[in-house]
Amino acid sequence: MVAVASTMLPLGTPLPHFELPNAVDGRMVSPADFKDSKALLVMFICNHCPYVQHVKGEIGRIAAEYQPKGVGIVAINSNDITAYPDDSPENMKRLAESEGWTFPFLFDESQEVAKAFRAACTPEFYLFGPDRKLVYRGQLDDSRPKNNVPVTGRDLRAALDAVLSGRPVPEEQTPSVGCNIKWRKGNEPDYFKAA
Repeated sequence: MVAVASTMLPLGTPLPHFELPNAVDGRMVSPADFKDSKALLVMFICNHCPYVQHVKGEIGRIAAEYQPKGVGIVAINSNDITAYPDDSPENMKRLAESEGWTFPFLFDESQEVAKAFRAACTPEFYLFGPDRKLVYRGQLDDSRPKNNVPVTGRDLRAALDAVLSGRPVPEEQTPSVGCNIKWRKGNEPDYFKAA
């Protein structure tokens, strides 16, 4: 298990476009589906990563708490399913249903969306404000597998609360850490090769 940190996409970056299938129902999902949301949270996650397994319950709790407050939430899996069949759309659907997730869980087969976000690891969190500019990117909280810190979602919750109350999100943000995105051989982005 090799830990990789977020690339920390610059704050203020406009929301990259995506149009991807939801593994749960097959429907195509894009930012237009969230045009009325007060903010949009984009998460890069997968099924098998121990870091995601560690926080999957809290991801569901955050969705249950913040979707009714007007936050759009979407999760994206960009892993190579040829090498990592546990991350297949069928298994994505199984995970989403077993966790009771109410947000779309999208499959980025081409890995182009991950590249557009400069995503590096799972889990990785990006929060875009009402103008769809990036206001937060980084960790859920300080908890990691086996570090005995409780999973609270503290960092991400603070950013969500700030956006919903119209306050600026502090620019001091801690990178997320997790398993690297499983790039198809030869498809690794430049920023990953340099890591």
